Amino acid sequence: MLHFENISADILQAPVLRGIQASLPQGSLSAVVGRNGAGKTTLLRAIMGFVPLRGGRILLDDSDLAKVPAHGRARLGIGYAPQERVMFPTLTVEENLRLPCQVIGMSRAEVDARLALTLEVAPQLKEMLPRSGAALSGGQGKMAAFGRALMVGTRLILLDEPFQGLAPALAGQYGEALKRLQQRAPELCVVITESNGSLLRDLPDHVLHIERGALLPDQAALTSVAPVTSSSFPLEAYP
Repeated sequence: MLHFENISADILQAPVLRGIQASLPQGSLSAVVGRNGAGKTTLLRAIMGFVPLRGGRILLDDSDLAKVPAHGRARLGIGYAPQERVMFPTLTVEENLRLPCQVIGMSRAEVDARLALTLEVAPQLKEMLPRSGAALSGGQGKMAAFGRALMVGTRLILLDEPFQGLAPALAGQYGEALKRLQQRAPELCVVITESNGSLLRDLPDHVLHIERGALLPDQAALTSVAPVTSSSFPLEAYP
């Protein structure tokens, strides 16, 4: 599903990712664990096209993401919840959830179906729908960002430090939402970054440990599952 082929990336000419090589299978929940500054966020941002690669390739199924501009990657079915959440304060939570689907051209029926799935996975969002994006607590904002990622994430979902700063009750709700997601959409590939691996409990199927931008030994080969080649979002649409 998601393959890193010896990828490296720099920020301000400083190496941040160093020869990352791993494969994450379809239908898995994989965690990337490492201390602050280890390269976790940069790895997700590289998948989204926000950080250029100095070397290597990132493949979604068997297609090179470098052929797709950053603004086109959501159309491939990739949902991303950044650490900062970034809710539009002048929109309601429901409008925030619907917006990325509308931007990529989903029909009203498709958006309604995605919203129904999102509320099934994260029922806590239902009472938040009419609220302003500016009226959410930090934990509520993280849940809303998760819901927004799920709205467009039909193949791959990236969650950056979702448990950081959550109260225990909210962390438990977030974990239960992820379990429901695995049950409701078992075909998804979900990638979570976390500084404190103990917060993830028994959620991940696989754990990658990253330090100074490189995977620790024996972390590269997570699976021998062959890449899935079928896709309803052909990369050829992005010259």
